Amino acid sequence: QVQLVESGGGLVQPGGSLRLSCVASGKIYEIYDMAWYRQVPGHQRELVAVISVGGSINYADSVKGRFTISRDNAENTVFLQMNSLKSEDTAVYYCHADLWALYTTENRPYWGQGTQVTVSL
Repeated sequence: QVQLVESGGGLVQPGGSLRLSCVASGKIYEIYDMAWYRQVPGHQRELVAVISVGGSINYADSVKGRFTISRDNAENTVFLQMNSLKSEDTAVYYCHADLWALYTTENRPYWGQGTQVTVSL
């Protein structure tokens, strides 16, 4: 069984910073892309940032220059450093991994349970 567990969310004032972490655990053969998405109630889940196993990175335009995604392949972990946070960054942030679990025939997407980030005075 594979799990993605996020941590690091919380309440922060505008202009502040937070660092999200997500650990993939279980019977994993290989992890490909890892990413962070976010969702506001009543809106579609949107991609924030994605990093390939080789380190190629893409960001949503709304977070470029403020957020940094990174990963530790040895620890099956992905991070999201969020700086200069704005009220519009408030959302539930979800970790996503495209991975191949042991005893399965192909890779597929997995999701974490989500962590709330609230940017407010």
